[in-house]
Amino acid sequence: MSLKRKAADIATDAKKAKPNGSITSFFGAPKPKPNASAPTLKFNKDAWVAKLTDEQKELLKLEIDTLDESWLAHLKDEIVTPQFLDLKRFLKTEIDSGKTVYPPMKDVYSWSRHTPLHSVKAVILGQDPYHGPNQAHGLCFSVRPPTPAPPSLKNIYKGLAVDYPSFKPPPKNGGLLTPWADRGVLLINTVLTVRRGEPNSHKGKGWERLTQKVIDTVAKVRTNGVVFLAWGTPAAGRVNKVNAEKHLILKSVHPSPLSAHGGFFEAGHFKKTNEWLVQRYGKDAEIDWDLNVEPEVAGV
Repeated sequence: MSLKRKAADIATDAKKAKPNGSITSFFGAPKPKPNASAPTLKFNKDAWVAKLTDEQKELLKLEIDTLDESWLAHLKDEIVTPQFLDLKRFLKTEIDSGKTVYPPMKDVYSWSRHTPLHSVKAVILGQDPYHGPNQAHGLCFSVRPPTPAPPSLKNIYKGLAVDYPSFKPPPKNGGLLTPWADRGVLLINTVLTVRRGEPNSHKGKGWERLTQKVIDTVAKVRTNGVVFLAWGTPAAGRVNKVNAEKHLILKSVHPSPLSAHGGFFEAGHFKKTNEWLVQRYGKDAEIDWDLNVEPEVAGV
C-alpha cells in the first residue's frame, strides 16, 4: 500500500487552482528534482579532526563517530563552541554520576544517519525525547518495537487517516518511524537527550542552539525548498526565520491529547506536504507515509 497521492489527482487540482489560491499555485511549474545523491559540500573529516585539541576530541567523540558527515560538515563550527563543549561536559557528568540518559548515546544522532542533509524533503519538529526505557532512539515521536505508540503518535496516525483513509497504523500498535526518516523526513527534537523519568531535565543545557542550527542549515542548503511541519507553539517558534517564499511552513496545534482536538486532525498536513512536493519537484517526489514495512530493528 502506498500513501502517496495519485499524480493525476494532484495535476487536476493544480489546474483548478486560482492564482495564489492554494499552497502550490504560487510556485508555478515544477523545478528540476534536487540532487539527493551527493554531499552538499566538500569536507575533509580527518583533517578537521586532526586540528582538534585532545580535550575536544574526547568531548566530541560521539559527534565524530556517529554524526553523519553530511551534517558534520555544516555543524563542525557549532560543536566546537564553548557552549556546546559545556553541554558535552554536562552530559559526561550525568553519565559518570550513574544517571541513565535517553536515548542511548549511539542513537542521539540517528536522525542524521537516517536522513542525510542532501536527502531532506520535510522536517517534523519535536521537543523532548521520551524519558522511559526502550522508547527514544533519536527520532522525534518514534519508539522502538515492541514499545506501543505513545498518545501523540496515535493522534498523528489519526491525522494521517483523515488525509489518507487507506492508512493503517503499524501492526501490534507499533511506533517505529524509521521508514519516514529513510524517505527524507527529518525527525528531530529540539532537545536531544533527557534523564530517565525526568522530562525536560536537559532543557536549556545547550541542545537548543545546535538543533536551531540544524533547522537553519536545512533552510539555507536545501535551496529548492522543503516542507517544515511545526506542531505546537515551541515548534512554530523554531521556524519563524525560515523563508516562507522558498519553503512550505505548515503550523498547527501539537498532536498531544491535550491539544490535538484544537485543529490537528483537520490540518491536512500530510496531504499538503505531498501536494507541494509534487508541484515543486514532480510526481515522484511524494513521501510514502506507509509504515507497514518490516523494520530493520538492529539499525534503528
